[in-house]
Amino acid sequence: MGVVGRLSRASRLLERALKDEFARHGLEPWEFDVLATLRRSGPPHVLCAGDLSAAAMVSSAALTNRVDRLVAKGLVERDVDPTHRRRVLISLSDEGVRLVDEVLEHHLANERRLLAPLSADQQNALTETLRTLLTTLGDTTPI
Repeated sequence: MGVVGRLSRASRLLERALKDEFARHGLEPWEFDVLATLRRSGPPHVLCAGDLSAAAMVSSAALTNRVDRLVAKGLVERDVDPTHRRRVLISLSDEGVRLVDEVLEHHLANERRLLAPLSADQQNALTETLRTLLTTLGDTTPI
C-alpha cells in the first residue's frame, strides 16, 4: 500500500474513532465542530451566522440546517442581532457550554490515546509533513 492509500486508510480509521467518541455523548462530529467553534469564540460564545459558517467551513444553507438541529436539541440559540436586524446571531446555550466542555475533555483524551504510539518527535515530524502536503495540495486552512 502506497503513501496515499495509507493516508486514506488512516483518515478513515481516525474519523471512525472520533465519531465513536462523539456518539458516546449523543453528538455527530459536525455538531461538536459547531459547538466547539462557538466555544472557541470566547464569552459570550456568540458568532454571527456568516462568521460561524466561515469558521465551520460550510455553506450558509448547510449551517442553517445544522443550527436548526442544534436549536432543537437545546444546545444553541438563534437570535436577531439587535444592532443589525438582518444579521442572525448564534450562541451556545448553557447546556451547550456544559456539553461541549464535557465532550472536549474526552475528545482530547481520545486524541492522546490515538497518537500515543508515536513519540513527541514523531508527532511533530508528522505534523510538519502533513502541513507541507496540505499546502502543496492547495489547502489554505490555517491549522
